[in-house]
Amino acid sequence: MAGGTPNDRLARLIEDAGFETRKSFARAVMAESERAGDPLPFCDHTYVARWLDGRVPNGKTPMFIAAALSRALRRQVTPGDIGMPFAGHLPTINLGLAYPNTSADAAGNVALLWRADLDEAAVLHRGRVDPGAWNDASLRWLVDPARSRDGQSKRAARIGLADVERFRVTVDTFAQLDNRYGGGHARQALIRYLSDDGERLLRGQYTEPVGRALFSAVAEATLLGAWMAYDSAPTSGLAQRYFIQALALAQAGNDRLLGASILDAMSHQATYVGRFAEAANLARAARTGTHGLATPTLTAHFHTMEARALARLGDAKACDAALSEAVRRFDQRNPDNDPAWIRYFDEAELSAEFGHCFRDLGRAMDASQHASQSLAAIDDTTFMRSAFFAAIVLADAHVAVGELEQACAVALKALAAGEQIRSALRELLP
Repeated sequence: MAGGTPNDRLARLIEDAGFETRKSFARAVMAESERAGDPLPFCDHTYVARWLDGRVPNGKTPMFIAAALSRALRRQVTPGDIGMPFAGHLPTINLGLAYPNTSADAAGNVALLWRADLDEAAVLHRGRVDPGAWNDASLRWLVDPARSRDGQSKRAARIGLADVERFRVTVDTFAQLDNRYGGGHARQALIRYLSDDGERLLRGQYTEPVGRALFSAVAEATLLGAWMAYDSAPTSGLAQRYFIQALALAQAGNDRLLGASILDAMSHQATYVGRFAEAANLARAARTGTHGLATPTLTAHFHTMEARALARLGDAKACDAALSEAVRRFDQRNPDNDPAWIRYFDEAELSAEFGHCFRDLGRAMDASQHASQSLAAIDDTTFMRSAFFAAIVLADAHVAVGELEQACAVALKALAAGEQIRSALRELLP
């Protein structure tokens, strides 16, 4: 588009963000396009000069410009904010990656993320995982444990604990479907429900106790959405965005234990995408941030996630130490004291974690023993996906020791049972 009026808003934002030259800003914009998996063919200081002269670039470039500024300023910047209203309807590249500063920001971010997800915004599904976003979110959570909730408009609908409970029960139905059939089965339906009822509740008027319960409930629901997104598209950045916003919502709800569990979930994703050092650190952050607060069951799970990362790093000694500590803490557990969302972590799940670690360390016999124990104890009607992955670990262990017949038998049985599971993780198995 031809220029006319200089774009003073963009100039101010570039200056506020600390970009000293147009060349450095051009490089930042190019980097955002690469992170999104849709790199610009070319971008240099002459392009920046045109934008400052008032020209609006074509395609997705306004999103990349806004994303570069958002990252530098550590707050959300939209294409409309940079004086490019024709692109104002497009989601920015870093939507959901920035850790929000206030509870109102957290509520607004997750609502935007739900809507963009329902619109099937390609930037969300094609964007890559950003390791720096994990580090920023975990640090913010560790050093700023308390967060007050902003006041609501007195004209908003009044929300009570009964509304929050109805919301929790509905989300629990989606959790049961996820456990049984995988994240691909009802993910879109969950996001549609959250975008409708979740946003309505967050916009409501409520007391301090109701606000804590509400933000905690929405955080748990967003965590479920993150797990389902991860299960559906494990290598995309969508799940990471949901994990980060769920963490901020849990912080707004003063739910420290749920926040730690979300970091634990981030560790799982980091291990899957090959960021093993970050995965170990995320699990350690979860443990550090809940020292003296977490139940033995939760702490045991934090240790197993650290062990999974250490196993992939090939650090057998550190992995064994983490697993030993997991067993010690697990033996101290009292399920009645656990939050409802971690009660699934029983002997069968612990054995499965051991099986994964030993397989990755090349200890086939140990992996076989623990995978078998897990399969013998697991409720495969409720946790069909967990049983499927435990069976695959067992099949891998049989292959490693040359027991090909047994491996084929186990794998075929697992694949037959797994036909009901809609999980991209299942489809990506070798």
